[in-house]
Amino acid sequence: MTANVTVVFADLTGSTAMFEKQGNARATEVITGLTQLMGEVFVKHQGRVVKFLGDGVLALFANSLHALEAVTDLQRSLHLRSQGELDKAPMQVRIGVATGEVLEVDGEHYGEALTLAARLSELSGAEQIWATASTVDALPSTAGPRRRRLGPIAIRGKTEPQVVYQIEWQEELPSEFLTLPGNLQYMASQAAALQATIVLSWLDVQAGFVASPLPIYLGRGDDAAFAVNDPRVSRLHAKINWVNGKFVLTDLSSYGTWLRFAGSESELALRRSACALHSNGEIAMGAPFSDFTVPTVNFKLSG
Repeated sequence: MTANVTVVFADLTGSTAMFEKQGNARATEVITGLTQLMGEVFVKHQGRVVKFLGDGVLALFANSLHALEAVTDLQRSLHLRSQGELDKAPMQVRIGVATGEVLEVDGEHYGEALTLAARLSELSGAEQIWATASTVDALPSTAGPRRRRLGPIAIRGKTEPQVVYQIEWQEELPSEFLTLPGNLQYMASQAAALQATIVLSWLDVQAGFVASPLPIYLGRGDDAAFAVNDPRVSRLHAKINWVNGKFVLTDLSSYGTWLRFAGSESELALRRSACALHSNGEIAMGAPFSDFTVPTVNFKLSG
């Protein structure tokens, strides 16, 4: 049976640290309790939990409004809970949401929307909700949570970048920051570019760059603003630019660039494609992270 639904993939971060700090028994108890809570919130908002995946939950909703109400409710609930008994080993959730046709066969589910939801969960940061344009476009015009357009983002397995929105769940966040019209929005973007910085480090080399004069290039050539002297690194290997209020990494190389965000064990392969950066993480240049000799540049965003 095929149906057009909204898929939610919610994944807990910090599970490895939880096992290290609390031990197997306590960590398993906490993670199980949190995933059960996630499932209960989804059901409360008319969702159907179709799978528990260790420290993640996959759920389907008949419409995008119920799905986004569920995930914002979940983030608020977990944020409040983290102020209590989880202080010693905080865990947060990152969420991907996508809308599309899903095929159900013998209890298993298939479809591009499932893949997109999982990929967005990987790319989003802790306590973030990323949703596809199809999810946001399906919302009633006067309903739904606040959202911010992140622009086209490269997603593993997709030939073209996909437009992605960040769903805001913090009730205290002033809505005017998300609904700036016309020239005010441009002025806010320019002001943000003057404050936003990215710090790159490799071995004993470290350099910081402000968003406003970007792009900068990473590579082993003289034209690279951040030099990485390794034969697997192209002369102009990658570019970092400021696009729609985001630092964006673009691969320009012969051998490829790999990206991994802090708190995630998943890596994104960039082959002449781009991806928006958030928080902090690592960039492997010329080989995947599985090659322990690969030159790896750490990045950290601020502002």
